[in-house]
Amino acid sequence: MKKILINEDVWQTRIAITRDGLLQNVYFAGHSEHPLERVFFKGIVTKVLPGIQTAFVDIGQEKAGFLHISEIDRDLAIERISKQIQVDDEEEAPVSRMRQKIDISKIFKEGDQILVQVSKEPVYEKGAKLSTCFTLPGRFIVLMPNIPRIGVSKKIENRDERNRLKDIVKSALPEGMGAIIRTTSEERSAKDIGKDIAFLLETWQNIQKKFTAAKPKERIYEDIELPLQIVRDHLDDDVEAVITDSKESQSKIYKFIKSIAPEYTSKVHYYDGASEIFDFYGIEKQINAGLEKKVPLKSGGSLIIETTEAMTVIDVNTGRFTGKKNLEETILATNLEAAEETVRQLRLRNIGGLIVIDFIDMSVPSNRQKLFNFFEKNLRERDKFQSVVLKISEFGLVQMTRKRSGITLYQQLTQRCQTCRGQGFIMSLETETQAVLRALKAGLKSNKYGSQVQLVLSPDIFKHVTSVEYNAILALEKAYRCKITLISEKDLHRHQYKIEKK
Repeated sequence: MKKILINEDVWQTRIAITRDGLLQNVYFAGHSEHPLERVFFKGIVTKVLPGIQTAFVDIGQEKAGFLHISEIDRDLAIERISKQIQVDDEEEAPVSRMRQKIDISKIFKEGDQILVQVSKEPVYEKGAKLSTCFTLPGRFIVLMPNIPRIGVSKKIENRDERNRLKDIVKSALPEGMGAIIRTTSEERSAKDIGKDIAFLLETWQNIQKKFTAAKPKERIYEDIELPLQIVRDHLDDDVEAVITDSKESQSKIYKFIKSIAPEYTSKVHYYDGASEIFDFYGIEKQINAGLEKKVPLKSGGSLIIETTEAMTVIDVNTGRFTGKKNLEETILATNLEAAEETVRQLRLRNIGGLIVIDFIDMSVPSNRQKLFNFFEKNLRERDKFQSVVLKISEFGLVQMTRKRSGITLYQQLTQRCQTCRGQGFIMSLETETQAVLRALKAGLKSNKYGSQVQLVLSPDIFKHVTSVEYNAILALEKAYRCKITLISEKDLHRHQYKIEKK
């Protein structure tokens, strides 16, 4: 069974999804951050590059977003090309011109104001990836307001149920629109699905109205706050409980679930234990383990995970596991365990793009097929992101691609080390600061320091606390009726600090 665990602090919200105690996914939202994924903007085209079929669009961020021709919906392309044909050449038949290879310079020109949605967050030196193939996620469907196609979750396997759901959605959608039918829609009534569609259609109409009235580069629409997103996207019969350590969060989630799935309201719980919620459920240690290159397996084998900009490589080792009968049994057992753990690590670390897995080579063809089927089944049942997997090669390699979404766990929690010039990682300033704040909160909660507390920090952490997270200090003082004195000590390294009773 799964649990959704929510840790709310003044400085950050963290959400973990566990299955039988093992961390499957983890999400972070700093309260001073403004995520871009799924956000709609009124963008301005600043540059059109026909050579790479890409337009760069200013959405008011540090770097312009990029819009590739593959992310432009067909109707928009046809409409804009048709207008260009009429202006440029009224004598040549539009149909003849439309049969030519589509050129992005015929669709956009510099200065155009267009509605775009961020499909991927900025990564390293790249700006945000943009799209005009819009998606609006709901409880039972994902609305595609300008893509007239209906898809069904691969986890819904019954053919009659798939057809029933397609008929319901098709009859409720206006012409020219499409949808992806989510797993949560299985066995749901036409009335429930219809309410979800009506809400999303109203949201889309509001986005269009806001676009007309908005100023250039204005943020037009963003999804609901992260805890509610996770509840909406993951809550189903397999979820045992939604547990939060905030009364306010509990109230919001309860009201939200009551409005979308009242049968699950009894699953919302408030955690008020003595230790922090992530410590109690063992999440903190599992997050840190998710940054390690080596992942131990129960059998004694291990995975070695290394990521470059081009791809991620996962190597499977047998370790000390020798099996009970023969070498082939040992290899198959290790490979099956590694396959299951690999799927978990892909989700936990949010690894996307090209992935190569070096399983231990097996001499029996039927065992290779058994491994492939098991790996593919785990991806289909446990991973919501689309992936394409090729057959196991003669060398025991599996090549696959997995859809990228957001940024990886490494990118969220670490930054490039200035000392080793990118050869290794240290915890980011924000992560180190938040660790200090959590330790301080835990001590105050247990009344370890009394009413006068002295917090001694390294200079860079001291500066970050006083300039960015000082409201968190004030909130802790108010919550625990104490006085916190901050001191900078130049001899301390970033990860070192002292909490003392004054």
